[in-house]
Amino acid sequence: MYSTTTLIIGAGQCGLAMSFELSKRSIDHLVLDAGRAGESWHSRRWDSLRLLTPNWMNTLAGQTHGPEDPDGFATARRFASEFDNWVARHTPPLFTNTSVNSLSRLGEGCIAETNRGAIRCRSVVIATGACARAKVPAFASALPHRIEQFSPITYRSPLELRSGSVLVVGASASGLQIAQELAWSGRKVTLAVGSHGRLPRTYRDADILQWMHLARVFDEPFTKVDDLERVRRTPSLPLIGTPERNDLNLDILQARGVELVGRMMDIRDGKAQFSGGLFNSVSSAELKMNRLLDRIDTWISDRGFDDMVAPPQRFAPTIVPADPRLAIDLTEFDTVIWATGFNPDHRFVQIPVFDRKGRIQHQGGIVEHGLYVMGLPFLRTSRSVHIDGATRDAKALARQICIQLNQPLAA
Repeated sequence: MYSTTTLIIGAGQCGLAMSFELSKRSIDHLVLDAGRAGESWHSRRWDSLRLLTPNWMNTLAGQTHGPEDPDGFATARRFASEFDNWVARHTPPLFTNTSVNSLSRLGEGCIAETNRGAIRCRSVVIATGACARAKVPAFASALPHRIEQFSPITYRSPLELRSGSVLVVGASASGLQIAQELAWSGRKVTLAVGSHGRLPRTYRDADILQWMHLARVFDEPFTKVDDLERVRRTPSLPLIGTPERNDLNLDILQARGVELVGRMMDIRDGKAQFSGGLFNSVSSAELKMNRLLDRIDTWISDRGFDDMVAPPQRFAPTIVPADPRLAIDLTEFDTVIWATGFNPDHRFVQIPVFDRKGRIQHQGGIVEHGLYVMGLPFLRTSRSVHIDGATRDAKALARQICIQLNQPLAA
């Protein structure tokens, strides 16, 4: 049996950030991962994917800059190599290819049963992230067997799909990007649009994320959010990272021949059923975008920067089909891609810390005495799902671990 003070489960950006902070505080720990460090970036991304955040937002713990050009957008493959470099440079106490079968309480600490044997510890940080499993609706089982099904985790490129038509379900960042790639490849694509957003890639001479960073949009603490559960369900930013800094929105997809329908609701009598709320979904996304642009404009004006950047701009409303189809015979499709979001995978946790929907209950990442979680949406702020947000969360939780262990607090 192994023994350590703190066990970190998961060696993505969150797990490595926590290891970095605990090392600074001389706290004995182990990091486990079922694959290698950054495994999801190595093996669970489609071939053409680039990060939608610019490189200056993609720093791992202890780094001063992200991959190469700070304003560029690294490919997933290029970013995966950053984890290899980080491990080589920092040599964390890392066990790769180590899966955790169960985590349970043992006295005042915990015990993890792994394929290497049992590991006892005084505290645990669950850092397996929010995107371990694709969220697929229950009615997906009603699809005919002839239709191939993929998710953003299993999809790789148009070359792997059959030559026929594709239904992409979900219009957040993954769904928009995959729908565009398939349309470019010559496929006939239908996009089912549920909750989504709209943002320009650049605004007033700068990347939209630069303005959001400066205006502190990402920095509101979880303790000051009125409806935290709603905020944690907010779709991912509807952006694409390209060298040309292109926009990606529903109008661009329609110009490529993509058909828009409403949220997919069910499969009945061999037909996919869609809601009639497409117009409302689009209108809501544009209302939120304009509120954000108002906030950025106010920040610029309050600091007297109006004459230094381009003038304010508002964008034409998305063109919504006058009569989007509410039902489509499934014989029209050869492939369905479920871009309907992701779930964490905490099934190994055998401790009663879950709500009625199976989600770990926590306050800013603190679950209960000696148990912490990282990598979930809006864990402490909206930066929590960004790569460089892991360092901020790790610093805060490391302080809590020090308090728990009666260790001196580091800066």
